[in-house]
Amino acid sequence: MHNNGPKIIIAGGKTGGHLFPGIAIAEAIRRQRKFSEILFVGTGEKFEVTTLERYGFPHTKISCTGIKGKSIKEKLKSVLHIPVSIVQAIKIIKNFNPDIVIGVGGYSSGPVVLGARLCGVMTAIHEQNSIPGLTNRILSRFVHVIFISFENTKGFSKTKLSFYFGNPVRRPVNHGLKNENITGNRIRIGIGTCAESKNENTINNKLESGTETMAGKTETGESKGRLTILVTGGSQGASSINRAFLDAVKLMKHPEYYNIIHQTGRDDEESVIMEYEKMGVKAKVGAFFYNMPFFQDIADLIVCRAGAGTLSEISAKGKPSILIPYPHAANDHQQYNAEFFAEKGAAWVMKDSEITGHGIKEKIEFAENNPENLASMACAAKSLSMPCADDNIALKCIQMAEKKGF
Repeated sequence: MHNNGPKIIIAGGKTGGHLFPGIAIAEAIRRQRKFSEILFVGTGEKFEVTTLERYGFPHTKISCTGIKGKSIKEKLKSVLHIPVSIVQAIKIIKNFNPDIVIGVGGYSSGPVVLGARLCGVMTAIHEQNSIPGLTNRILSRFVHVIFISFENTKGFSKTKLSFYFGNPVRRPVNHGLKNENITGNRIRIGIGTCAESKNENTINNKLESGTETMAGKTETGESKGRLTILVTGGSQGASSINRAFLDAVKLMKHPEYYNIIHQTGRDDEESVIMEYEKMGVKAKVGAFFYNMPFFQDIADLIVCRAGAGTLSEISAKGKPSILIPYPHAANDHQQYNAEFFAEKGAAWVMKDSEITGHGIKEKIEFAENNPENLASMACAAKSLSMPCADDNIALKCIQMAEKKGF
């Protein structure tokens, strides 16, 4: 253990589902050990770099590529490159000299965790999903400790030391996180009468800066009785969800009554903005929202995928949802995740291949007309949360770094 505090590498990322739990763990470590040093190691892709810079964490990269969805030739090339990636990782490890290396999933975590094991450094992995991905299934055979998010997580040896702490979630950020830079229309607050619209710019500014003003309410907290709907397909977006939700808006008699916040993904941003403009509907639209926890806080209903990170954030905030599992997730784990929430009464589930604008419209209108049902779903979602996951994982990693056992 270093004199000023533990030195910790967090490896993995690429998607928000892997990167954001790592950020949550890193922030919890800093809360518990102010002078700790944390380095992220990943692929160096733009999403990783931009996100980590916004959260103020140093980062570096190794060269590696995934195997899933590749041709046989590409898979062979990726496998043959693994030794090179491990050598790169070992150089980073020797230079940084960490007390522990934590893998959070994604193919870049593999070489770094294996390199740490070869260097005699303490290692751990965190698995977000109920069914582990390929990288974590392999790493589980070598690491000292496994952190799991579901009590019935499958695919790991029962002889391995594991801790069921849940999935760490991001907290709303105001400490230095830059304002959202979002193009397109702005969210409409309330019904849009003249009396209400004069406050629109003020509330939009508060939304962008991340301060807490509840959409659908006046600034004094008086309810306006309209739903705030958050639509997101995850950090990379989901075209099927974007299309279906836009179809739902077209079918609504009074779409202007809703407060719509829509994260589209990079590829669909411009087309979604144009569709809202054609319909004359005001919505807050962006390819990606860095301060997503704030938008989750003000949402009454969330339309989204069923990745473990998303579900953990939804449950932590006690939010009802319409879940549309990603159909190509490994071992169909998102469908499994979503069905678990539905069985507990916390969400509605719609298959990606079957979603229609009419189906989404029906769910939204039912939610609006049955607030007691929505409240029941919110309570059910909250009951599934494990709000201390970040602090518990951080504490265990600090204990390992300080050589105080597992």
